[in-house]
Amino acid sequence: MKSIYREAIEDCPVIAAVKDQEGLDQCLTTDSRIIFVLYGDVLNIADIVARIKESGRIAVVHIDLISGLSAKEVSVDFIHSQTQADGIISTKPALIKHAKALGMLTIFRFFVIDSMAYENIRKQCAMAKPDCIEVLPGVMPKVIRRICASEHVPVIAGGLIEDKEDIMHALEAGAVSISTTNHDVWFM
Repeated sequence: MKSIYREAIEDCPVIAAVKDQEGLDQCLTTDSRIIFVLYGDVLNIADIVARIKESGRIAVVHIDLISGLSAKEVSVDFIHSQTQADGIISTKPALIKHAKALGMLTIFRFFVIDSMAYENIRKQCAMAKPDCIEVLPGVMPKVIRRICASEHVPVIAGGLIEDKEDIMHALEAGAVSISTTNHDVWFM
C-alpha cells in the first residue's frame, strides 16, 4: 500500500463512505482522511471528487456504483483523467488491474457469503494484485482473521459496522481499517 494511504489509515482507521450529498457534507467535518465515494454519475463525479480533494482528503471512487459507467477499462481511464480521484474500489478484477497500472490506489471489494469466498479471494487477488481488500460484511472477526492470515494484502472491514465494539473487533482481527456509511461511527 502506498505510504500516503498507510499514514492516513494509521491516523484514523475509520474511513467515511458516502452515499449521498448529505453524507459528503458531513464526512468533511470528520477526522477521516480517506473518503469512499459510493454514489454519483458521469455528470457529477468530478465535482464530488473535487470537494473531497479540496478538503485535503483522499478520494476513492467505487467505480461500480457510478451511473453511466460500464465495467470496462475505459471507465477507469475516465475516473483517472477526468476526476483525478486517488483510487478506485471495484468488484471487477480487470478494473482493479487497470487502475493499478495507472498508479491509482486499488481496493478490491469482496462479499463473503460462504466458504467458497476464501478461494475466490485468493485467486482474484493473485491475478489483480490490489493494494487493499475490502471485506463485507465487516462484522465477522473470525473471517477477517482468516483472510488476513492467508492474504498478504491489507484488509479493510466494511459493512454493518455500527459501534466502537465492531471497530475494535475488526481491527483486533487484523483489519487495517474499517469503512462505513454510518455517520455516528465516523465521529467515534
